[in-house]
Formats: sequence, C-alpha cells, structure tokens
Amino acid sequence: MHVLVLGSAAGGGFPQWNCNCRNCLGLRDGSLKAQVRTQSSIAISGDGERWLLCNASPDIRAQIAANRELYPKRQPRDSGIAGVLLMDGQIDHTTGLLSLREGCPLDVWCTPNVHRDLSTGFPLFPMLKHWQDGLRWQSIEVDSNHGTAIFSVPICPGLRFTAIALHSNAPPYSPRRGSPTPGDNIGLYIEDTRRDRSLFYAPGLGKLDDELRGWLQRADCVLVDGTLWQDNELQQAGVGQATGQDMGHMALAGENGLLSELATLPAATRRILIHINNTNPILDEASNERAELDTRGIEVAFDGMRFEP
Repeated sequence: MHVLVLGSAAGGGFPQWNCNCRNCLGLRDGSLKAQVRTQSSIAISGDGERWLLCNASPDIRAQIAANRELYPKRQPRDSGIAGVLLMDGQIDHTTGLLSLREGCPLDVWCTPNVHRDLSTGFPLFPMLKHWQDGLRWQSIEVDSNHGTAIFSVPICPGLRFTAIALHSNAPPYSPRRGSPTPGDNIGLYIEDTRRDRSLFYAPGLGKLDDELRGWLQRADCVLVDGTLWQDNELQQAGVGQATGQDMGHMALAGENGLLSELATLPAATRRILIHINNTNPILDEASNERAELDTRGIEVAFDGMRFEP
C-alpha cells in the first residue's frame, strides 16, 4: 500500500487567505518555523501507478502539479488519478471534483448520505453530468447496525477497505447538520492483503467509542484528525466562535483529548496527525506543543509526505 499526502491542512489551508492569527502572520513574515500546507487530501495506491483520491480538496490542481505520481503518462489525455473516495460531504473535501471535470466520467465512492447532499444542497453530481456523463456513483452502504461496510476498489489491487461510521457532523448545507446520522462521516480501515499491513484513516473525528477504539488498536498506522489543540482554540485566537465539538473534531489536548487516546495504542503503532487547522500551535515547529508530540512519538503530516504503513 502506497500513501501520498496531497494536503495536510484543515479547510482554508495554511496560511488561510483571510487570517491574521499568530500562525498565519508568522508564516507570512518568516518569524514562524512552519511549512505551507494545502487542504486535506491523501491518495492511496495498490500498485504505485493508479491512485485513489481520498477527498478532493479545492487545492487539487496545485496538489497534482506538486506530485509526479498523478501526472498523465500513458496517452495524450490521462491521469494517475483513477477514482475518488469521499469521507464526507464537506466543501473542503469535495470542491476539487469541479477541477477534475475534464477527466469525467469519474468513479466516486461515497455513502448514500454524502451522495444525497452532493445532489441537493451542494449539487455536484447533477452539475457535472454536463461533462462526459459526470460522476459515476459507487455506493458505500454502511450497515446501520454495525456502522461498517467492507468493499473493494478495482483500481487498488490487493487492498481491502472497511468504511466505519464516525461521530462527527454533517456539512452546513445538509438537512442533518447538528444531528448527523451514520454515513455522514466515515473513517477507513485499509488492509494490504499481500503484506499484512493496515492503515486507519480519519481526518475528522468527533469522538471515540469502544468499537472505534478497536479499529485503531488493529491498525499498523493511524492517520487521524489533528485539527485543533484546544476545543475553544478559534475563540482564543479571536477568529471564530465555533468549538471543535461544534465542527465535529476532537481536540488533541485535555483529559479526554485525542492525545490520551493515541497513548493507549500498541507501542509499534505509527501515529500521524492530519487536517491541521491554521490556528493549531503544532504548526509551529519550535512550539512547546510540537515538542510534546515529538516526546510522544506522534508525527505531523506534511504536503508531499509519502509512506507505506
């Protein structure tokens, strides 16, 4: 299994275009030791040639240009991108589909909830029908009792996917905003059946339950939500009133934070944070918070990061 991090920031990227918080200002004026980051997306491949996008961010054009694996290679019109899998229907995870319209028809895996929101409140599926039959929906049917769905993706040979319903939130344009149902957000447990290695990927985690903890315990590598350090971080930075819980993201710090959960995983588990908000102090590589991650053996994903679980 090949994993390519296309974008490692939360919505808005880093620095965010209209933000003058300490981090964004510091990156612009050179006083902060940090890296520019585009909006969160990864690509998965079973053979290193055909790639499945997990989310299509608004920055997809720049992400393709920065990653040679996604270039056209075989014919005049071509791409290393062979399909897209959506973890949710959030605007920062789906808008990139508009920039992929020249590649239609394009297979898109998502749950019925996400397909519904992207056919109504944010109607990407109907809109893109005008380009070579548009997006071909491949349904991920999450079982309402167990909250999982096992499926395969033909372009990813040797990989087995399990979608897991997560506790998070539906998009602002969804009728289920504030009261999400199973299928609005998923995590992925991906197994490389040839190497007996596995990855758990969840860029949005609202909370953990015992069943979800079990999936994290099984994974050789976890690539998970690092959006905020503190739940009230946006308020402290003076850039918003929403909490992490409002947005469907667990904070890293605190007694019940994600760092405490990651500390319970087996010692051999590789732990990587992704979907980092522009206000999060871990973006500052010289910060105390970043030093704490180093002490705990937790990595921070960056654009262009490549690894095999």
